[in-house]
Amino acid sequence: MESTNYVLSCCSTADMPKEYFEKRDIKYVCFHYQLDGVDYMDDLGQTIPFDKFYQAMVDGADTKTSQINAEEYEEYFEGILKEGKDILHLTLSSGISGTINSANIARDILAERYPDRKIYIIDSLAASSGYGLLMDVLADQRDAGLTIDELAEFTLVIRNKVQHWFFSTDLTFYIKGGRVSRTAGFVGNMLNICPLLNVNIDGKLIPREKVRTKKKVSSRIVDIMAERASDRTDYSGKCFISNSACLEDARYVAELIEKRFPKLDGKVMINNIGTTIGSHTGPGTVAVFFLGDDKDV
Repeated sequence: MESTNYVLSCCSTADMPKEYFEKRDIKYVCFHYQLDGVDYMDDLGQTIPFDKFYQAMVDGADTKTSQINAEEYEEYFEGILKEGKDILHLTLSSGISGTINSANIARDILAERYPDRKIYIIDSLAASSGYGLLMDVLADQRDAGLTIDELAEFTLVIRNKVQHWFFSTDLTFYIKGGRVSRTAGFVGNMLNICPLLNVNIDGKLIPREKVRTKKKVSSRIVDIMAERASDRTDYSGKCFISNSACLEDARYVAELIEKRFPKLDGKVMINNIGTTIGSHTGPGTVAVFFLGDDKDV
């Protein structure tokens, strides 16, 4: 592969393994989280393994998250600019986090310092391994020879086609974070309701359906993929799943997808929901990502 004169970059909240980022030559900058008042980097499970992190949540640990600030972006971007490279950086969805504002502040400061360099900051409108899938598609296009300007333009189109669908079998942390009311959450847990949500065209999390039982919601999410994926059940792109400490549930959904979509590009890749997004979902969330129709309003 011919070396490009720009760096493709994202945040750790793309929830892909460290080895994946290295293999695809995608740089990343880390969010932060607190576990019982102690600060950690959201470093893809390197410092605290995901199983220990989610167990701590189950055991009652208090979690908080903080986005990357302008100073951190400035330091991170400048390290790349000093190497004489341009930057195409995608941030976690603005519908979930304000981190794009910090990235833009850093860009404006550095644009004065490095007037000959290009720094693109683009809102991914994506999260978790949907954000990771978007980065994967962009890495393919970069490797195919797209210039930074062409790739930036392509990003604005393709980001709207990354479908994010997810369900939770445990509403405890959705209630705790205020995403589900205490009453609705209590009733939902009692009745075994697994809410089905997606990310809309503005990059916001939207509840779409209430499905009773894990088995039914697992089937429903695969039906939605069949309705919305490019070429429907002839879909030949990649499918990523991320999960928060419910690997068996994720594997079950992956098996259903692999049976339903025989032309899939490889096996479904199963990843962990990282510590930033996982701080808000808690354990029990399965998310499915694929390329398809434009996202809903």
